[in-house]
Amino acid sequence: MKYILRALGLAFGALIYTIGLDVFLVPNHVIDGGVVGIALMAAQLTGISFSVFIIILNIPFFIFGYKKIGAFFTVSSLFSILCLSGWSNFIHYEPVTSDPFLSTIYGGIIIGLGVGLIIRWGGSLDGTEVLAIIADRRTPFSVGETIMFFNLFILGSSGFVFSWDSAMYSLVAYFIAYKMIDVVTNGLDEMKGMLIVTGKHDQVTDCLTRDMGRAVTLINGEGAYKREKTMILYCVVSRLEVTKIRDAITSVDSNAFVSVFDISEAHGGLFKRHKMHG
Repeated sequence: MKYILRALGLAFGALIYTIGLDVFLVPNHVIDGGVVGIALMAAQLTGISFSVFIIILNIPFFIFGYKKIGAFFTVSSLFSILCLSGWSNFIHYEPVTSDPFLSTIYGGIIIGLGVGLIIRWGGSLDGTEVLAIIADRRTPFSVGETIMFFNLFILGSSGFVFSWDSAMYSLVAYFIAYKMIDVVTNGLDEMKGMLIVTGKHDQVTDCLTRDMGRAVTLINGEGAYKREKTMILYCVVSRLEVTKIRDAITSVDSNAFVSVFDISEAHGGLFKRHKMHG
């Protein structure tokens, strides 16, 4: 059953992506990055269907990286690409808008939503991600930096195929989609980690657990300068809670040291997404 649900999720994500691509971006000569962008430019230059190129160009990447990324990711990604190819043959509606700026905004949001759904179900539409993963192990560049390099080159090249205005709109659509992917995969309620160093750890702990409704972990620490023993408090909160919790800590101990940092995921234990009191 879970495999059926996963397949439906991947197919639906590919459908959403295709709508954004074929209804908003492509009619206004705006493209996406990665292999999709290469396939769109190849289709424009040769007259051969985009559906053919998206499969032909992606398969070598996944064959090459099969041992590096595993069978599950490879199969899920190839299935997503086949769905994209299939949907592209059926979805040929008139463009919703002929304004390239509006099409860039809406198209970027929709393709970002589609890619985000596919990622959440364990797949991908872009073979360049495989190269980025392999390059990450052999070069000083991260996966994100490598993908960004590929996409800047691909989107910049679209100026020679379409127009330089189209290339700029494509870059804007890419960054909008990039942010939308983050929203879909991580959620709007981004989580933050907080490290608190205070001489009033008991009072601050009571404030966070009883008044704020947050679980707190106590960590034994030692100051490097005076070698004084201290307690470090660690908790996970939502982005919207940071200011209120920081103010609550300051009201208990105005000299408390508070460090706030991003975390990609938090689950299990006593962690819950609480509503703030008061």
